Amino acid sequence: MANVVVLGGTGYTGGHIVAKAVRAGHHVTSFSRTGPSEPVDGVTYRTGSLGDAAIREQAVAGADVVIGALAPRGELEDSLAGVYREVAGLAAAGGVRFGVVGGFSALRPVEGAPRFYESGELPPEFAAEARAMGAVLDWLLSDAPQALDWFYVSPAGNYGSYVPGEDLGRYRIGGEVALFDAEGQSAISGPDFAAAIVAEIDTPTHRRAQFSVAY
Repeated sequence: MANVVVLGGTGYTGGHIVAKAVRAGHHVTSFSRTGPSEPVDGVTYRTGSLGDAAIREQAVAGADVVIGALAPRGELEDSLAGVYREVAGLAAAGGVRFGVVGGFSALRPVEGAPRFYESGELPPEFAAEARAMGAVLDWLLSDAPQALDWFYVSPAGNYGSYVPGEDLGRYRIGGEVALFDAEGQSAISGPDFAAAIVAEIDTPTHRRAQFSVAY
């Protein structure tokens, strides 16, 4: 049993993570700007801006694992990378594991190819967010404190509240190359993506590394 903190625990991904983590027996705390519309029994909800240093310190203090499930939108549109760097520093100093939920665009189409966000071929409406989350991964790979135990997890291409899917109780784990099924589809539901993240909390397998989740 671990003390798990989810940054953005009332969002689509964060909400699924807190639900799965509680069911797995963990003590779970969510930090977000607003409270949940449908609270999950057993989750402690705290509100505040992660742009506030005091809130970041509260989030990391006493945690065993902190999961960043924030999006570079609103007040975090231009500052999410900096917020995650600050959280990472606190986590490294406190011996706290730090996981970041990234996007599909941080994956590569094939081994050795540029990541999707580096290709210049993303739809304009997604490009800014993809680059922002890519910058977080770049920093973790190149400049994260050596003491930081981190992981960065990317979902399949078809993922999000617009394609919620079902809780099938299965998934595949890949590396930095995108996973596709036999029909050429890349998809994962919210519950199954969250289950893979909770499995990583339960049994750390990817240390200072990126991994991906898809059917």
